Amino acid sequence: MKILAINGSHRKGKNTAVLLGLVLEEAAAGGAQTELVELVDWRIEYCLSCHRCLREPRCSIQDDDMQVLAEKMQGADAVIIGSPVYFGNVTGRLKVFMDRTRWLHMRKNLLEGKLGAALTHAGLRNGGQELTQMILERFLLSHGFRIVEPREPGRPIYNSAILGTLFEGLDGERFRWRKGVLEDALTVAMCRALGRNLLRAGGRDL
Repeated sequence: MKILAINGSHRKGKNTAVLLGLVLEEAAAGGAQTELVELVDWRIEYCLSCHRCLREPRCSIQDDDMQVLAEKMQGADAVIIGSPVYFGNVTGRLKVFMDRTRWLHMRKNLLEGKLGAALTHAGLRNGGQELTQMILERFLLSHGFRIVEPREPGRPIYNSAILGTLFEGLDGERFRWRKGVLEDALTVAMCRALGRNLLRAGGRDL
């Protein structure tokens, strides 16, 4: 089983990458082949809205890195997308990537039937994670992915989505922050649960 994680953060190796890494680590422990893509390392041009993909499943832009990324998605059994929340939405870099997958969808859903999952992270609790998660899941559903959630049988503390936060609490009116996502025990547990669920959904016995 091949699992591809795509990090939409503008900060390589930081909190969103750590969360995706936890999912991949758990899946790899169960035998999956995993890869993390940091979009900051790739050159992706804006969609031109030229509508070529309405006539054939092909993008008119061929001189950037998007074709390689599309091939990685097509070659994977499962794709996980992660985004931090900068202003109530996916990052600008990730949105450009999402727009450029249009040719994989318009004539035929070339990613139909693959497993998909999403996770988000923000500084504050209720900092836009919920809306961003909905946008990512809607994107995956539009491509025909089957959404996998982190909930596991017999573990009711887990939510239906991974919505990480650095906010820990208040000392009077002063914010108290976690130093990193690994201090968010529930989010860490949910990432690992998602890794196991991807294996289950992919037919792996745990």
